[in-house]
Amino acid sequence: MRVIEEVRPRVFVLENVEGLAFADKDEGLRLVLKRIEQVNRRAGCSYKPVYRVLNAANYGVPQMRERLILVAARDGTEFKFPAETHAEDPADDSALEPWRTAWDALADVKPASNEDLALKGKWASLLPSIPEGQNYLFHTPEGHGLPLFGWRTRYWSFLLKLAKNRPSWTIPAQPGPSIGPFHWENRRLSMRELCRLQTFPDDVQIEGGRTAIQRQLGNAVPSLLAEVLAREIRVQLLGLPALTGAAKLLPAKQPEVPRRFPVRAVPAEFEKYKGAHKPHPGVGRGPGATAQLKAAV
Repeated sequence: MRVIEEVRPRVFVLENVEGLAFADKDEGLRLVLKRIEQVNRRAGCSYKPVYRVLNAANYGVPQMRERLILVAARDGTEFKFPAETHAEDPADDSALEPWRTAWDALADVKPASNEDLALKGKWASLLPSIPEGQNYLFHTPEGHGLPLFGWRTRYWSFLLKLAKNRPSWTIPAQPGPSIGPFHWENRRLSMRELCRLQTFPDDVQIEGGRTAIQRQLGNAVPSLLAEVLAREIRVQLLGLPALTGAAKLLPAKQPEVPRRFPVRAVPAEFEKYKGAHKPHPGVGRGPGATAQLKAAV
């Protein structure tokens, strides 16, 4: 906000996690809006912020990624967010296209030979026993595998595997060794594959080791979503002619999705976890919350 006050750009865009606008947890968003009012008073601007939570998959990004986007123009023109262009299962008479999928993004990508993409850690050899598109819940009493875990006792992304016929789940910035999404070939995603799921152009190279690359990509905005917003800002707020044709970064639709990658048997080393596992007791009743409550008392 200090930079905005000093530079006073014609338009600015802010992006953050969707939780910034959650009810009763929006103090960060309220602070930003208050600071924009202060900028208007001190700098003589008329910024009128408009914000909305967008799902990148609904604009052609092959990734389910919900983020809050805020746009404001210096002259007070109110930005109107672009209509969604894609949907999970659009009606036959709809102008919407089906979601772009992980296969659309990754079909022609071959990992570099010098990238170590093998899974590591305690649960690495369990991943091949989980079908693509599923996670550890497959191995719970409510799933179709072995009862190795309790229902919802782990993070959703624990042993989470991509499905070829659906968008990827959100790429995290700081995953643990068992936190996905993972490739359907039971490995970690390569740098280029992560870039594709974020719709970065293929000539983009990310510097650093694996942790640094994952952090940069996991914290990034999908380039296609930025392109879609920029096209609308160009017309609505900058008064420039509309660009014709489809967005340049929209992944091509692949004509055919291959069959699912084969599932392997559960390794013998995990048989000891087979048994009756209690489900998670509910929000605010798990081990962490209970420990905090006892400490407070």
